[in-house]
Amino acid sequence: MKKNKNSSILSVAVFSVFSLLGGGCASQDSGVNTAEIIKYSDFNPAQVLLDNNGRHVNAHGAGFLYDNGKYYMFGEHKVGGTVGNRALVGVHCYSSDDLYNWKDEGIALPMSDDPDSEIIRGTVLERPKVIYNPKTKKYVMWMHLEFRKGKFAKSPKLEHILSESPDYRTARVGVAVADKVTGPYKFICSFRPQAGVYPVNDAEKLKAFRKELDAKNPNWRDCDLNKNCPSKEAVVRGQFFLRDFEGGQMARDMTLFVDDDGKAYYACASEENATLHIHELSDDFQGFTGRYVRVLRGDYHEAPAFFKKDGKYWLFTSHCTGWAPNPGRISVCDSMLGEWKELGNPCRGEGQKKSRTRPYSAKPDTTFLSQSTAVIPVQGKKDAFIYVGDRWISEDAIDGRYVFLPIEWENGTPIIKWYDKWDLSFFDSDKK
Repeated sequence: MKKNKNSSILSVAVFSVFSLLGGGCASQDSGVNTAEIIKYSDFNPAQVLLDNNGRHVNAHGAGFLYDNGKYYMFGEHKVGGTVGNRALVGVHCYSSDDLYNWKDEGIALPMSDDPDSEIIRGTVLERPKVIYNPKTKKYVMWMHLEFRKGKFAKSPKLEHILSESPDYRTARVGVAVADKVTGPYKFICSFRPQAGVYPVNDAEKLKAFRKELDAKNPNWRDCDLNKNCPSKEAVVRGQFFLRDFEGGQMARDMTLFVDDDGKAYYACASEENATLHIHELSDDFQGFTGRYVRVLRGDYHEAPAFFKKDGKYWLFTSHCTGWAPNPGRISVCDSMLGEWKELGNPCRGEGQKKSRTRPYSAKPDTTFLSQSTAVIPVQGKKDAFIYVGDRWISEDAIDGRYVFLPIEWENGTPIIKWYDKWDLSFFDSDKK
């Protein structure tokens, strides 16, 4: 397999890009996939999920929006092989009336062939999330971006993309807008957040720490996780934050959340993924107010996903272990810009067991081989929420599966258990 890796990736990627991009996604009767169209009436976590065309749903790191009576899923369109960990196609959109069955709505934000575009094909584009702004009547998409580096960085050619390795030092957030929920979305810009702005909860401590660092070592900014890595205490106190203060903070794994009062928030892993930043968005949801906080300092949280119940804010995250799954984490706070408290792993039970066709198990210590990406509030059912996670397959990105599981409660804290099959009647009061 190693010998032919590039050629096999190339053939899969070429087929995926040209069959799904050239003239848009194939129509229902195009015959691109001859699989029998399946009508679902339940969730089958981590099984292949087919869309209305009989093709697998291709929207990884997904975000979900409920709009005008429909659910919409936006996620990373993947192609085969390791090259699929970069964006060759764009952000894929699907719609659903019932959360079981998904209609292909096409590519909402396509990657560009323009050499000067910040979303040129081959860029890393991850975790796209969309929210609706009722004041501007615009749909706003935020995403994590990592630019290509090297002499071919402005080339959209597949052979040039294949010759590169993803570089995660850019750590920027991108914004796009559309008039319709399904797009097309127009890419506006990318940036690093809060250049020259202190967080509302740590400003004075950070200013004092900066004076301390300047007095000890004038070269203290020359640091990262591999070179002159600061001590855990220095990371917690904000050495990475202060290093990036003038140019803007790092922005990696991210999510959006709209509160009951209409205020919207953006959260991302920052400071070399060591600390989570939560930002209040401007009225048009396309920028910031300048009010934000550093939370869970030095604890390395990523893959954030928020939800709210009974006045409390809850946050699913994971540890930072690359593509490898790890124990999930649940945190709680009384306000979005407050002090968040981590409560540990929310996963319970035995998990997914080995079977004749599956030589592995998926246990709570790996979040059932998933990483959080979103929480879906179920419309029409009180206090009903669904955990959504990705089962990443970095060696063959297109084969990543989705894990939909009901959120349950244990002593007032959210938990998730594994179910091979379940449906929304799970949330009916007589079954709780």
